Amino acid sequence: MKSFSSYHRNKQFSELSQEDWDILVIGGGITGSGIALDAASRGMKTAVIEMQDFAAGTSSRSTKLVHGGLRYLKQFEVKMVAEVGKERKIVYENGPHVTTPEWMMLPFHEGGNFGPFTTSLGLRVYDYLAGVKKKERRTMFNIDETMEREPLVKKEGLKGAGFYVEYKTDDARLTLEVMKKAVEHGANSVNYTKVTDFIYNNSGKIAGVLVEDTVSGETYQVNAKRVVNAGGPWVDELREMDGSKQGKTLQLTKGAHLVFDQSDFPLQQAVYFDTPDKRMIFAIPRDGKTYVGTTDTPYKEKIAHPKLTTADRAYILEAIHTMFPSVKVTAEDVESSWVGVRPLIHEEGKDPSEISRKDEIFVSDSGLISMAGGKLTGYRKMSQTAIDLVRDQLAEEYGIRYSDSETLRMPISGGEVNGAEGFKTFKEERVKIGGSLGLSAEKSAELVNLYGANVDTVFQLFKNKKEEALEAGIDPTVFAQLQMAMQYELAYKPVDFFVRRTSALFFNISWVHEHKKPVIEFMAKELNWSEQQKKEYSDELDELLREAVEPVEVR
Repeated sequence: MKSFSSYHRNKQFSELSQEDWDILVIGGGITGSGIALDAASRGMKTAVIEMQDFAAGTSSRSTKLVHGGLRYLKQFEVKMVAEVGKERKIVYENGPHVTTPEWMMLPFHEGGNFGPFTTSLGLRVYDYLAGVKKKERRTMFNIDETMEREPLVKKEGLKGAGFYVEYKTDDARLTLEVMKKAVEHGANSVNYTKVTDFIYNNSGKIAGVLVEDTVSGETYQVNAKRVVNAGGPWVDELREMDGSKQGKTLQLTKGAHLVFDQSDFPLQQAVYFDTPDKRMIFAIPRDGKTYVGTTDTPYKEKIAHPKLTTADRAYILEAIHTMFPSVKVTAEDVESSWVGVRPLIHEEGKDPSEISRKDEIFVSDSGLISMAGGKLTGYRKMSQTAIDLVRDQLAEEYGIRYSDSETLRMPISGGEVNGAEGFKTFKEERVKIGGSLGLSAEKSAELVNLYGANVDTVFQLFKNKKEEALEAGIDPTVFAQLQMAMQYELAYKPVDFFVRRTSALFFNISWVHEHKKPVIEFMAKELNWSEQQKKEYSDELDELLREAVEPVEVR
């Protein structure tokens, strides 16, 4: 198995530049990770380079739902609803530790987007298209049942609610677990590696890339038979570098989310609801918090660093106050926030929220394969389509034969627990093991939910490294998670650990403040950072902590 340790970065680059790869994937978000897994599991020699950290772009900044796209029924995207609805179940069964069913309530009010008839019909069609199992099919609530389920919902003008199942996820962990499974199948995957140019053969076809390791400043040449551009919001920038940005292009839209403590916003039921301007957003309880989003506005600023604006915050607060009038949260109650950029395929004359979320593949004259659009839920199917294309091209050009996709029933890393049903038993057993090591049942369950089958490694690290943790002045549980992140999940910077390996900056920001200093000291020592690196990486984390609660003013 290839290394996925921050202690072995040099070895990874050495191999990256020496091998002749079948496929090089640019982008380590959910699309790139899925493509890497599909390719590597078919036996293709696969390499992945990610400019930032894995899932640092759109794939850690979504609404954290593997959802079936109910709203696309309104746009008559029947095929998409059917496909992503079925994919939800596959994503869930292959990684039940990172994806869990969440009953969602859709209240309808006088003059709103949905009424009793359209909601009932829409959800019935949705259940049919998505192949929803019997016990998860929709039910309809009258006014009293709606208020009983969620007393915070506005009673004025209420006519009832629909009740159906969505799936919530930890998007960054999902991405990471898919990438780790690709690495298990032999992929060489490295973060903080930026494409500086494409390499072409005498026929003008892409034969590889020049890259820079942005940590060391070293540059490398990577040769590959096929290059797949899975850059998410950066897809068009790479097409431009290739001189092939023509025809369809991306339209970037921004989605913002606010996080509140449950003591300030005691939501007990996930709710999908109308905003005053007739858009739809989610309010979801999670781990003692309630988060609300998303907005959907055109975006033309810096792709790598979208920021919450005062207008974003005001919009979400107004939506909360309209639907939950007894909830008096203000800007001061916002504990954290995040903002993501969606790479949609531009459609002339359409509002951002009306643009289709379908995916498309563009193949340039040079052979660059670009995957654009799509949704988190559909990542596996998108990946299969992309690698089917690569397979056919390799067969035609080189006479190499690769198999069909094998990911339909392939557990992702941590998902080796015998599916959703098996995970329940697995969790009970591991919570007992955690107890025998001195961990509380609550902490053990939290770790099992985060790491799935890989929790055994975390337990080992907790058990064997207590002394080292105390020497470093780090809580032994935090230390075990940090070691897991550095040794097995290629975490190199503090933001990798606090944002994408643990989601703590979004859902437990006080935990980040409490542990950041000793964690940074330990990482600096272990990974031999220079003083300049240490300052830069510390400042980067501090900036994200500040931005989570301080939006910018846009004039």
